[in-house]
Amino acid sequence: MTASTLQAKKTKKVLIIEDEGDMCLLLNIILTGKEMELEHVKNLSAAKEYLKEHQPEVVLLDNKLPDGFGVDFISYIKANYPSIKIIMISGFDISAKDVALDNGADIFLEKPFTKNQLYQSITGLLHN
Repeated sequence: MTASTLQAKKTKKVLIIEDEGDMCLLLNIILTGKEMELEHVKNLSAAKEYLKEHQPEVVLLDNKLPDGFGVDFISYIKANYPSIKIIMISGFDISAKDVALDNGADIFLEKPFTKNQLYQSITGLLHN
């Protein structure tokens, strides 16, 4: 095996579904260089297109998006891509936590969250 093949095996894909530029920048700063390949889309329809071509290990899913709510998208992901782990992030409506977890989210992080909470949530799901 070459070094690039070993690196490809270590790198885990994480899809960020988030429409706020500041939050995307923050997530990228926190997660860059952590043996994760980060991809980003800004709405649910772009996420559907992405998932047709790629299978990330973890999806970071915002709740309030331009074309719908993340809590409603969780069941789509679980029905079509059951191995993908989902971390719902929301500051919009904390009552979404129960719905998100009932719909199949693995973790719910309320904004604002710490970089440790985020990183530990992702690495915990990647190593399960």
